[in-house]
Amino acid sequence: MKWFSFSGIVKEIKKIRWPGFKTLSENSVQVLIFTVGFGVVFFVCDFIVTLLLQVLNVIGG
Repeated sequence: MKWFSFSGIVKEIKKIRWPGFKTLSENSVQVLIFTVGFGVVFFVCDFIVTLLLQVLNVIGG
């Protein structure tokens, strides 16, 4: 279990290819766009279900 030692962990960390600033910023923008898009879809679905339940007089409103 040499890889489980502190020196083994440091050795493995040095093998990691960290993303550059451009890749990191592009991925961050993609995550933000997806999160906002998912929030909009969730809000629209919630609004439609609430409207449908109000029309059917299942909930007051």
